[in-house]
Amino acid sequence: MPPLPVAELHVHVEGTLEAELLVALARRNDVALPTYDPVALTERYRHFTSLQSFLDVYYANLAVLRSATDFYDLMAAYLRRAAAAGVRRAEVFFDPQTHLNNGVGFETLVEGFSSAVADAPISADLILCFLRDLGPDAAEQTLRAGLEFREHFIGVGLDSAELGHPPRLFKRVYEIAAAEGLRKVAHAGEEAGPEYVWEALDILGVERIDHGVRSLADPRLVARLRADRVPLTVCPLSNVCLKGVGSLAEHPLKTMLDAGLVVTVNSDDPAYFGGHVDDNFAAVRAALGLSAEDVRQLALNSFEASFAPREDKERWQAEVLSAQIG
Repeated sequence: MPPLPVAELHVHVEGTLEAELLVALARRNDVALPTYDPVALTERYRHFTSLQSFLDVYYANLAVLRSATDFYDLMAAYLRRAAAAGVRRAEVFFDPQTHLNNGVGFETLVEGFSSAVADAPISADLILCFLRDLGPDAAEQTLRAGLEFREHFIGVGLDSAELGHPPRLFKRVYEIAAAEGLRKVAHAGEEAGPEYVWEALDILGVERIDHGVRSLADPRLVARLRADRVPLTVCPLSNVCLKGVGSLAEHPLKTMLDAGLVVTVNSDDPAYFGGHVDDNFAAVRAALGLSAEDVRQLALNSFEASFAPREDKERWQAEVLSAQIG
């Protein structure tokens, strides 16, 4: 049976760096690694106590990306895997600040990523993300530098360590992005509580909330999200790996779906969290006892939540409605 058609709306391309490619790029660019054994490296990927402990490993690994070819290879590998998972549409996050801080020019990473998107077997676009822990001034500098390459990305996002870096700090850079016609999303409600989701909505004016699993703590917020059809890009395996929930069986995805929220399933950083979007669907279906219609609704939600043209979304949703779900 072919995989269910879906859109993936919450995936960091840097988080798709599988151990085998990490080793190949390290050797290509003469970058030292703790080990060159992909199995041992993958094992390091699997043990995190918090979001920060994950980010420490994640950022260190990105030193292997140096040339446009490296960035192309990373994006192309993800897009091929996404296509195999049934992804029809991918809206892919990238973190330019990480690479700029590693001495890579903006034009290098944009050339690599955008060339791979142009060659993609699926519909794909890029979303430029700001590392919130580096602050709003750095975010604004990054956006202004990125605007030279405006045609290569469709929106902006806010990621990295959430606690202590509330959305309201980034009001100005989101206003600049809005003036440029960029779509707006932000991570909120992953580590921090519902107040960060409120700020992302009311101060940044975002169109989607990335994660948002802590929104359920505020019934008034749930009512707002439902009434305004604000999508939530949930990443179940990530939430378990980073200790946001104790187990998949405790994950609030089914509760969110039953509450009428536009919840979607995504992979976040699949190289680190144990699976791509199809793996996430399979895992939550088994753990939460999702019905075939629950799964179908999640897929329909993913296309509703995407920034693709309406005619494409309707075509993909028609595929979902006619698909057999085992």
